[in-house]
Amino acid sequence: MSLLQNTNSLLVICDECEQRFYRMRETDHTPDFFEEVKPYADQSHRAIADWATDMKVWIKLRKPRYVHDVQIDSLKDSMTQFVVQSFYKETGKKRFILSINAARYTLQTVVNAMDEKGEDSSNE
Repeated sequence: MSLLQNTNSLLVICDECEQRFYRMRETDHTPDFFEEVKPYADQSHRAIADWATDMKVWIKLRKPRYVHDVQIDSLKDSMTQFVVQSFYKETGKKRFILSINAARYTLQTVVNAMDEKGEDSSNE
């Protein structure tokens, strides 16, 4: 998969987390950690970590104007947290939504930087 496709996959994860957050609150569901939370979190965390590593290489090679290592580290940390938090109705809504919106903003900035640099589906 290309870096652009992986970035779009993380945007999908953001959407899934937000939808799950509202669904868990509506249904008053408490998930089974080992059956529901852990498998999804492990897969997502792996995708986030791989993307962050690839992004840092891309940043060094392409030197985009509005994307920096510190943003990638921040996004990685916040996404790994809200992926798990999305399963629990006790999660505070304001901070959760702000975290997702910040992640979306950074991911969209990355997509825009790739468009600006003329990236297509190739992975560098």
